[in-house]
Amino acid sequence: MNNTTCQHISFDFTSRFLPTVFILVFIVGLVANGWGLKSLLHKWKKLGDINVFVLNLGLADILYLFTLPFLMVYYFMKSKWIFGDTFCKITRFCFNLNLYGSIGFLTCISVYRYLAIVHPMRAKGRLTVTHSVAISVMVWLLVSVQSLPDMFYIKTSGNTTGKCHDTTHKTYVEDYLKYSLRSTLTGFCLPFLITLGCYGHVIVILCRQNTTDKVLKKRCLRLLIILIVLFSVCYIPYHVFKNLNLWSRVLSKQQICHDWFNGVYIAHQISRGLVCLNSALNPLIYLHANEDIPAQLRQLLQRARQAVMRLSITPTQFPQMLSAM
Repeated sequence: MNNTTCQHISFDFTSRFLPTVFILVFIVGLVANGWGLKSLLHKWKKLGDINVFVLNLGLADILYLFTLPFLMVYYFMKSKWIFGDTFCKITRFCFNLNLYGSIGFLTCISVYRYLAIVHPMRAKGRLTVTHSVAISVMVWLLVSVQSLPDMFYIKTSGNTTGKCHDTTHKTYVEDYLKYSLRSTLTGFCLPFLITLGCYGHVIVILCRQNTTDKVLKKRCLRLLIILIVLFSVCYIPYHVFKNLNLWSRVLSKQQICHDWFNGVYIAHQISRGLVCLNSALNPLIYLHANEDIPAQLRQLLQRARQAVMRLSITPTQFPQMLSAM
């Protein structure tokens, strides 16, 4: 459908949907990541090579979670950004650091697990904490370099609307689409293929070797399921619909209109909510990396059950308790 003016896209959905998701992610993510990081730091001297990546994964989540209150205010005010252009760019930069940093550290965990299971003799003694720290620094640098160009695009629309774009103003949308496609390829597609290849090979090896420890099999399968959920729910929809939405904006700017523009916009906003869920779902990795956390969870559940049982004492039982005292 080609028209001189494209059908108006309703932006009301964003202000209704995203603040609710941000509140949920902020509360759950802050509690889960704070607890997980505290558990890891208590065992700092016993940190293994993979736990270094888990620690950096948590730090990336905390960095992004601290920007969510400002985004909540932004969307509650009907997309009116009051914190200035510089802080708008910093907020979006932190999102990219969290997104591609999380993908990078998950990929590192997958590669280390692959080497430890498929090539145990070669990896033994070579995968040290020092190597993990050096690789973590490299991941932060690469992700920062990849995300830095995003800060040079215009994010705010001036004093008239006060928007803080997650991409850029429509004037530069063609160039931003090219940048987004490059970031998708290097920051998402390549790590995803590496992760898929590593765990695909690991599962094949574990299924062929009947002598393999059953506990190890369960741990690998559990981590594989967590990664599948993270990529399927958080990362894949976001990158697909982000680029489709940018493409629709390019076409709309060229006065080429299609009926699917509004649907793609709504799908993109939903995917934005889903991708920020990674900050609440990443703590699941703590359950895999730290064997003490499941035990702590069981203790907490047991204490909660006991507290509920105490509260469930009926009023008729109070005289009996007093007489027993």
